[in-house]
Amino acid sequence: MLNYILRRLAQAILTLFIVSIFLFGLISAVPGGMMSAYAENPDMTPEDIARIKARYGLDDPVPVRYAKWLGNALKGDWGNSFTSKRPAMTEITDRLPNTLLLMGVMLIVTLLIAIPLGIISAIKQYTWFDHITTTLAFAGQSLPVFWFGLLLIIVFAVTLKGGDGRPLLPGSGMATLGKPFSLIDRIEHLILPVTMLAFVSAAGYMRYLRSSMLDVIHEDYIRTARAKGLREHLVIYKHALRNALIPLVTLIGLDLPVLFGGALFTETMFAWPGIGRLYFNAALKTDYPVVMAILMIQSALVILSSLLVDVIYASLDPRIRLS
Repeated sequence: MLNYILRRLAQAILTLFIVSIFLFGLISAVPGGMMSAYAENPDMTPEDIARIKARYGLDDPVPVRYAKWLGNALKGDWGNSFTSKRPAMTEITDRLPNTLLLMGVMLIVTLLIAIPLGIISAIKQYTWFDHITTTLAFAGQSLPVFWFGLLLIIVFAVTLKGGDGRPLLPGSGMATLGKPFSLIDRIEHLILPVTMLAFVSAAGYMRYLRSSMLDVIHEDYIRTARAKGLREHLVIYKHALRNALIPLVTLIGLDLPVLFGGALFTETMFAWPGIGRLYFNAALKTDYPVVMAILMIQSALVILSSLLVDVIYASLDPRIRLS
């Protein structure tokens, strides 16, 4: 088992190294160069641009810049933001709690919707309930997420008004400016972005669980449980669901790194100050230290989650260690 873990760990480190090369190369190949945001500023003189390039080593060849970046990153220095002049990790850690709040609430709401609907849809296969939920699931996976978000803003933040004449639900930010912290206010700001994310995510999870439940409820041990006289809810929730959830848990585990990256469209549309919006703004301004730090951390989390899943599988099935 130890040899298997060490081998997979070595593969993970090599994969992350290769990913870092590709990401750095792609960012360095941005049209207009990394100084394009400064070149369009009329207040910037050629001497200013040359001084900035020399300060950040942008005149060096790409392999030299990558070697310097890798050496600094291994020491914990991810560089400073071009726009705010603050360390890139400081920019990320300041916004990480906001992203975790949004994505964490979204995941909870998604599971509260997807698991019951997936179970009932599988039990009532080909009934009107199954047809409706399946149709909504297809619609949720097919809808452009940005279009759905705009629709929510138009309906609930623009068209519909509350009793005091204000929008029924806030359409931007994570709190009302000038208002002291209030749990109700924070929940109101979460409703629209969480709805936008949960509707799309729950559709996929619901269909996945429905398919897994349909595979399980026709197994021999389920028929045996019914033949023993067990109540139907015990057969479904104690025997069938416990086995049907295994692949879903694996899928959720692989999706967890996405919680760090946030939701680019959602955070941008609803002005949510999270990692996704930080990444979008940094990409627009060619702030490559921040972009590179976000992409590398998310890549590392994806690789780490895959490694953990492989190790768990290997502990459950020794045959995997030999593959």
